[in-house]
Amino acid sequence: VEDDLKQGVIGAVPIPSEDAEKEEVIAALVANVEAMIKADRKITALKQLQGHIWRTGFETNELKGIVFDDVPEALEKWHASGVKVYIYSSGSRLAQRLLFGNTKFGDLRKYLSGYFDTAVGNKREKRSYVEITDTLGVDKPSEILFLTDIYQEAIAAKAAG
Repeated sequence: VEDDLKQGVIGAVPIPSEDAEKEEVIAALVANVEAMIKADRKITALKQLQGHIWRTGFETNELKGIVFDDVPEALEKWHASGVKVYIYSSGSRLAQRLLFGNTKFGDLRKYLSGYFDTAVGNKREKRSYVEITDTLGVDKPSEILFLTDIYQEAIAAKAAG
């Protein structure tokens, strides 16, 4: 929030001082979170908050991870073939683990090799895909198949090789 205020981000509201009433602090936090959600901000702090909310929902069985019906079979097939599958999402790594760990098909995490989130960078920036390639230790980026439904992400991944 402090960074947003410095940068003049629309919707950013100052957080009251330590001597303010609890309700004032909560109201300011809620206003900031709602503004971030409305602006569809893909920032790590917001995604971490999402992960914490999801954890509570999954722990109480109020939430289930939704995946298409063909996903478990595809993941199992790739896993059996030795294909490593990673998830790169604007959702936090915690949120990804919760989603894939709590589906109507059971825990699908056994088929996944790892998770990436916006901590490696924005999904529409080339450098994020370079970071993933470096992290995976792949010499030739073309050995990685990146799937997305967002054109700008595909362009950024292609630019990284």
